[in-house]
Amino acid sequence: RHVLRPNHGNLALRLSWRVSLLVLITLFLTALIGFRPPLWVALCISILVGIGTFLFIRRIVARRIARLQTTLAKIGEDDATPFTNTPAPLRDELDELNELAIEANQRILYQMQERERVEHYRREFLGNVSHELKTPIFAIQGFAETLLDGALEDQRVRRAFVKKVRRNATRLGNLAEDLAAVARIEMGELSMVLKPFDLKELIEEVIESLESLAADRNVAIRSAVPSGLPPIIADRSRISQVLSNLVDNGIKYSRDGGQVEITARPLPEGSVKITVVDDGIGIAPEHIPRLTERFFRVEPSRSSKLGGTGLGLAIVKHILGAHNSQLMIESLLGNGSTFGFTLPTADA
Repeated sequence: RHVLRPNHGNLALRLSWRVSLLVLITLFLTALIGFRPPLWVALCISILVGIGTFLFIRRIVARRIARLQTTLAKIGEDDATPFTNTPAPLRDELDELNELAIEANQRILYQMQERERVEHYRREFLGNVSHELKTPIFAIQGFAETLLDGALEDQRVRRAFVKKVRRNATRLGNLAEDLAAVARIEMGELSMVLKPFDLKELIEEVIESLESLAADRNVAIRSAVPSGLPPIIADRSRISQVLSNLVDNGIKYSRDGGQVEITARPLPEGSVKITVVDDGIGIAPEHIPRLTERFFRVEPSRSSKLGGTGLGLAIVKHILGAHNSQLMIESLLGNGSTFGFTLPTADA
């Protein structure tokens, strides 16, 4: 590491001889107005003042440059202590240089913290992905080995195991799709095509696509969208993905014979509020803030059985964020949940 070795003496010398010159000029002017000390006295005064100024300035400059040298050296040691709570306002070039060093170190410190945060996220994400992939893969492997060990001869067992293999394979495929979506989002590749479209028509399409799943779980889906709802402006395919995720969650966590309702109503400020309401098991208040975290599940075992990947609401959050909107969640344990968001109308 290169160490700053400033020449304190040169700087002090330049300042001190200028002060000495100023003293001589002062003595000359006083001589003009009548006060005439002997020449040797004037020279001695000038020399003494010059030496005193030299020593005084050299000490001050040396101390301040040494402090700056110390703080600069700390950058290479990942130590931000000298840079925090620096009191002095700018007084001259040295203070300005010290301030620039502080700002540079603060930027470096921020970059280091950001790098550590990203690295922590990367490790956590890879650990979660590894765990999520292992579960369906090991399940498929176990079912296949059981079939090969003799269960193929029993038609009833064979059919049940093949269904389980298909369910886990579907879950694996869904996980791969969601991971790809999250990767695109994190890399900033979430492209948006904002165009006006009929929200009521889109809601009907989402309901139609999920009716089979709802029927299998004995859950009804209905919409409450008023006629004459103004067109909204958003990315139609992405909002379809948001609604599909929310309705799918509502179906999975509803009780037998339950209901999921999609509503939409215009707001005075030129937007539409969309909500997905279920009468399912509800969510405890302490879990609500974490629902949009990747791989977070309130009941991991239940979510896995239902085929969830733990990424759906994280994707929803990012898509809505790209639309300058956010997911609003209201829920009471045992009393169902409401997920809502707003989108602007085309004429807003």
